[in-house]
Amino acid sequence: MNIQKVIIQNFKTLQNFEISLNKELNIIVGDNEAGKSTLLEAINLVLTGQLNGRNINYEISPFLFSKSVVDEYLTKLKSGSNPALPSILIEIYLHNKPEFVKLKGSNNSKNEDTYGVSLKIEFNEDYKDEYSKYIADPTNITTLPTEYYSAKLYDYANKLITPRSVELYSTLIDTTTIKLQNGADYYLQKIIEESLDIKERTGLSLAFRNLKESFKEQDALKAINTKLKSNKGEITNKDLSVSIDISQKSSWENNLTSYIDDIPFQFSGKGEQNFIKMLLALDKNITKSDVILIEEPENHLSFSTMNALIKKMAEKCKDKQIIITTHSTFVLNKLGLDNLILWGEDRKTMSLKDLKTDTQDYFKKLAGYDTLRLVLSKKSILVEGPSDELIVQKAYYISKGKLPIEDGIDTISVKGLSFKRFLEIAKLLKKEVCVVTDNDGDYKKKVENKYVDYIGVANIKICYDKDDTLKTLEPQLVACNDLATLNKIFKTSLPDKQAIVDFMIDNKTECALSIFNTTETFEFPSYVKQSFE
Repeated sequence: MNIQKVIIQNFKTLQNFEISLNKELNIIVGDNEAGKSTLLEAINLVLTGQLNGRNINYEISPFLFSKSVVDEYLTKLKSGSNPALPSILIEIYLHNKPEFVKLKGSNNSKNEDTYGVSLKIEFNEDYKDEYSKYIADPTNITTLPTEYYSAKLYDYANKLITPRSVELYSTLIDTTTIKLQNGADYYLQKIIEESLDIKERTGLSLAFRNLKESFKEQDALKAINTKLKSNKGEITNKDLSVSIDISQKSSWENNLTSYIDDIPFQFSGKGEQNFIKMLLALDKNITKSDVILIEEPENHLSFSTMNALIKKMAEKCKDKQIIITTHSTFVLNKLGLDNLILWGEDRKTMSLKDLKTDTQDYFKKLAGYDTLRLVLSKKSILVEGPSDELIVQKAYYISKGKLPIEDGIDTISVKGLSFKRFLEIAKLLKKEVCVVTDNDGDYKKKVENKYVDYIGVANIKICYDKDDTLKTLEPQLVACNDLATLNKIFKTSLPDKQAIVDFMIDNKTECALSIFNTTETFEFPSYVKQSFE
């Protein structure tokens, strides 16, 4: 029960961003480049004062700032005005806990009398005169002069503090950035410290020294040293020889490496490495950390390995606030939809708690995969079943020369009664979604009245036909094509179009698959094509 809310301004891709967090577990799901990693980085930065393992004041660069605010600054500067230098603000709002009382105040962007800290990366007024000379000729200025910036941490009482004063400790774990050998070294040191007594360690040390001493007596090494001595005077007038370092810095601990099934750690599989590195990082930092930040734990892991990792993570992180970013439906289902935070367009976030109660219940019963598909796709086309899905994809292919998924557009088969569940999410997250639906013989009632809350919403398109005599997709397709073409595609010899309609209704998926695979010229209803035009 630590971080309640985070507000970020102008930090990398997060220009005006706000997110509320659950007290314990947070699973953040969003598309690539949405800014999820930046959020973890920002939280860790405030709580540690470090970025990329170094003090933030040594890491300030123009690339930490939102590109749009830097471009705006440069444009105004070159137009002859004297614009204010952009700044970065990261605010962390905390829950009411005794150790946070000293951080209370209203010095925050919300003007709330609450607990928290804010990191500001801004122009240092000590450089005012130097900066004035620098911008005297703005024609050659191409980037933000971050040499004149500094980072400072304040509590909400407006006192300058250090991360130590916050009494809230974080650990950021990204297995892709943990060095392999460091992980192996730590693993071995832990075993040595916990398993070997002083007598055993001394015995190993002596055995290692004897091994190095015996190496000096090898015939091959003696031959090399004899040759070096024969060249005396070319490099030095003293005897030159080679051997093994027997000083303390070359102790046996530093020369051991770990093996996984007789394979050196650094040469084992990526999945095994990431599994071990994740657990080692947790084990190393868990006792001193209150907030655990985990970047995509599923990297290179199978379902079974991921299951084992999640179980161990849950055991190790008990009573901690955890923030996980993921694309994995398995992680989502295993850790629970109640903890899900969806990340949409314009960096807008929501949780299931923001949905209507019956919609929450629906998605809790759903496997979770389709929920993620809607969030992670550039655009979604919702259809009523697998046959509709094949038809939409074929129509797209005929029009664009490729399948919709190649353009980041996901065609998702959803039961007609559930369309509004997905549209509720799309409306909140501003995700672009199209619905392809039958009119069921009464387009006014079955479509326009049914989707009245979504028709006209900028990011939502409801595609349907107003001819009530063509109730479903099958008669719509038959109306667009001649009898001979349809019989040829379905390998039938039916006498009229009504017989074709009946045949298609009785064999929905098979007929849709035949249309998908056909090389014959085929027409599609206009409302189907509207979904991607």
